[in-house]
Amino acid sequence: MTVGDAGSPLCAELNRLANGGTYPDLTAFLDDQGAANKYAGTSGLGIVAALNIKASASRTPDAYKGLNDICNELASTTGKSAVDALRSLSS
Repeated sequence: MTVGDAGSPLCAELNRLANGGTYPDLTAFLDDQGAANKYAGTSGLGIVAALNIKASASRTPDAYKGLNDICNELASTTGKSAVDALRSLSS
């Protein structure tokens, strides 16, 4: 599966984060962008912003890393793959 496909590990983990740390019922799953927007709250900045904020609360939008880079950053701080790094995050 590709990133963001319904049922992909990344989409599932974004839904878990958006749902306060627990997986929602499958009928309540959002696509990756919808889950990221919910996780980012009212910022509406989406997946890249949500993950950058999770990595560093003081990071400003002009310093945001792209999706692959931010997933790799999160993975490098945990020693896990990008998807497993997302799994280790709490909301």
